[in-house]
Amino acid sequence: MTSLKLHKNHIDLSKDTLPINKVFDVVIVGSGAGGGIAAEILVQSGLSVAIVEEGAFKTAADFTLNEAQAYPDLYQEAMSRKTKDKGITVMQGRTVGGSTTVNWTSSFRTPEKTLNHWSEVHGVSGFSSEELAPWFKKVEQQLNISPWPIPPNENNSILEKGAHKLGWSAARIPRNVRGCANLGYCGMGCPIDAKQSMLVTTIPAAVKAGATLITNARCQKLIYRGEVVEHILLSPVDKNHQAKNSLVKLACNYVVLSAGAIGTPAILMRSKVPDPRALIGKRTFLHPVTSVLADMPDKVNAFYGAPQSVYSDEFLWRDGVTGKIGYKLEVPPIHPVIGSSIIPVHGEPHSQMMKRFPYFHASLALLRDGFNESSIGGQVELDRFNEPLLDYKANGYLWEGVKSALLNMAELQFAAGAKRIRPFHMDAQWATTWPAAKTMIESLKHQVVRTSLFSAHVMGGCAFGDSPDNSVVDSTGKSHFFNNLSVLDGSLFPTSLGVNPQLTIYAISAKLASGLSERLK
Repeated sequence: MTSLKLHKNHIDLSKDTLPINKVFDVVIVGSGAGGGIAAEILVQSGLSVAIVEEGAFKTAADFTLNEAQAYPDLYQEAMSRKTKDKGITVMQGRTVGGSTTVNWTSSFRTPEKTLNHWSEVHGVSGFSSEELAPWFKKVEQQLNISPWPIPPNENNSILEKGAHKLGWSAARIPRNVRGCANLGYCGMGCPIDAKQSMLVTTIPAAVKAGATLITNARCQKLIYRGEVVEHILLSPVDKNHQAKNSLVKLACNYVVLSAGAIGTPAILMRSKVPDPRALIGKRTFLHPVTSVLADMPDKVNAFYGAPQSVYSDEFLWRDGVTGKIGYKLEVPPIHPVIGSSIIPVHGEPHSQMMKRFPYFHASLALLRDGFNESSIGGQVELDRFNEPLLDYKANGYLWEGVKSALLNMAELQFAAGAKRIRPFHMDAQWATTWPAAKTMIESLKHQVVRTSLFSAHVMGGCAFGDSPDNSVVDSTGKSHFFNNLSVLDGSLFPTSLGVNPQLTIYAISAKLASGLSERLK
C-alpha cells in the first residue's frame, strides 16, 4: 500500500496539481465504506474514476499506535467532533479509507426487522434480506468477514460471562481481518494491514486498475446547470487539516457522494442544491451510546486484544420495532488517553481512579434511534464558516432508553464479578452492590452534558426511497433532482440500523454501484 504514495495515480492536492482538461467519467467524494466499494466496482467496469478524499494518505508505516498522534491524524476534528449542544461526542474517520481505517472491525448484517421497517414505513424497495443476501456474501468473502475464532479477551469475556449468568443472549462478533495479531489498537490504524479496510483492499485495487486518488482535497461544492452537475470545486487541505482559500475545478460526467452522513449533506447544502421539501440533512441518526465503568477484581487490560468480539441483542427489540428505544450491548477498548479524558472526575479522585486503570471494564449500549415518532434524529447544519454541524437534541424518549441501558449494564457487570460500578454521568458515584447501583441509577437526572453520550455511527441525512416526498435520492441511490448524481454511503439510511453499520454500507454500496456501472456503461 505504501507504494501508492509514489504511484502516478495518486495526487496530494496540498502539493500537487490536477491533470489539465481531464474529464472523469465518475468522481467519487469520499474513500470510506461507500466510496471505497464503489470505486473498485466502477473502475473495473471500464470507467475513468477519481476518488476525492479530504484526509491525508496514511498507511501502516504511519500507524504508531500512539493516541496523541492517531487522533489528530486520522479523525474528524482530532476525535473531538461534538453535536451542536456539545452533548454527544462523534467519532468519525478522516483519512484514506475513512472510518473503515480506524473502526473496531465489528461487521453485522442489517437486521431483517430494520429492512422490513424501511420498506413498510419509508418506501425503500429492493432491500429485503433476500435481495441483500448475495451482496452480503460477496463483500464478506472479499473482506474476509467471519466470526472471530480466537477466544475473546478479558474485556469481552466479562460481557459474555455476565450475560450467560443472567440468561441473556450473547454471541461472537464477525470481524473483517486477515492475519490479525490481536493487538487491540484497531482505532489507531492497523500497523500490519490485517484489518481489511478500504485502505488495503478496494482503494489500492481501484488505483491499480486506473483510478486516480486525490487526497488532502476538500469538496467545497457542486457546480451545476439545471439538472446536471458539471464539475466540483476542491480546496487543498494543509498539514493542519485546514482548507486553503484557493479552489480547484474537477470536471466529471457523474458524481457519487460518499462523504458520510455529515459530510454528504453538508456538500449538498454548501452547493445550495434544490431541496423543496427541506429533507437534506434531516433525520440524521447516531446510535447514541451510554456506558458504565466497572472496577474488576482482576486485571482486565482492556487495551489489549480484539476490541469487540462479543455482543448481546437481549434488549435490541425490547419493545418491538417502534416501541421503547432498544439497544445493543457491546464493550469498547480502553486506552489511556481517551480513557482518562472521559472519566467524569478531576484532581485527586481522577488520579486514584487511573491507578486502577488495568482493572477497568466498560460496557456500552448502542441505542437504536429513528424507529419511533419521538425519535427524529438530528439536523446537519452549516456554521458561519460553512463547516458542518449536527444539531441532535436528546429528549425524554432517549433518556428513558439511557436509564434502562445503564441498569442492564450495571446488573451484567455485577453478575460478572465487578467490585464496584459507576455510570458515565457527572452526578454518579461508585456503587459496590447491584441494589445500591440500581437505586443510584434510578435517581440520576439525565440532561445534556451531565450524562455522557458518544457515537461512532452516523447515519441518515440523505434518505433513499421511491418517493421524493420523503427521500433525497431514489432506491438506486440516484438523486431525485440531478440526472448525474448518486449517494452511496450511510447517509442513505432512513433510520439507524441497530448494529454497527460498516457491513451494511459495504453491501448496499456494492449493490447500488454495480447497478450504476451497468447504467453508465
